[in-house]
Amino acid sequence: MKGEQDFTTWEDAVIWLRNQPDRRQLVLDAFYDDPLIAAAERYFASTEWQAVSNILQNRTGKALDVGAGRGIASYALARIGFEVTALEPDPSAVVGTAAIRDLAAEACLPIEVVEEFSERLPFADGTFDVVFARAVLHHMRDLDGACREMFRVLRPGGMLIAAREHVISNETHLEAFLDQHPLHHLYGGEHAFLLDRYIGALKAAGFAAIEVLAPLKSPINLFPYTIETLRTAVVERLTSKIPVKPLWCAALASKSVFMSLLSMAERFDHRPGRLYSFVCNKAES
Repeated sequence: MKGEQDFTTWEDAVIWLRNQPDRRQLVLDAFYDDPLIAAAERYFASTEWQAVSNILQNRTGKALDVGAGRGIASYALARIGFEVTALEPDPSAVVGTAAIRDLAAEACLPIEVVEEFSERLPFADGTFDVVFARAVLHHMRDLDGACREMFRVLRPGGMLIAAREHVISNETHLEAFLDQHPLHHLYGGEHAFLLDRYIGALKAAGFAAIEVLAPLKSPINLFPYTIETLRTAVVERLTSKIPVKPLWCAALASKSVFMSLLSMAERFDHRPGRLYSFVCNKAES
């Protein structure tokens, strides 16, 4: 039987993970379960995607899903009316381009699949109205080059959404992040950058406006938690320390109060690998 360190492909690692009964929730949270169309529909219904969809409101046209993986975001983009191109280097039938093609065919959605790496986009300048990159930038060997390429293929007035990017507060936190990451030990490939490193690369690429979505403020970063499940988790954690659950429930019952507490907590949030998202606009010509 293979050990957790022996995998030569991400497909092998995911197949092994799916066969571990104690990892079932992790598989579901990562949308690695089958049937794929059910996983894609669950992503489409998630609070994460609903927040993305709100950002994309009133935008139409061509969308590029960079590092598309199994195609769950490509599916969601196509469901809301975009003409989608899914870019993914892995040909896998479980976690790569073959999976995306099967998903598109089963769902009868217009998704073009291109097998290529994110650092070199085989598209003309100004091809896309939207570029969507879910958990992609932190994998980049050439972060600056990847951001330049995403900027290049956007039309003037286009938007890049770089979602769920791992951030560290200093370089010494990287090892701690990788050690506690639930998937890195299976196949490797995870990474994280300083927040300023992401912002600097996006600015240098040419984006005119960059909105930074902080870890505890956006449903995009909170998933698989929602505000409600996070509040429940906080109540349970507080109760384990001071066992007066009704008091904690009453104190945090108001959503506005809880959101205010989360906002204050942002200043003290230095968790290695916490998630940020970036909404970047290319200026009109």
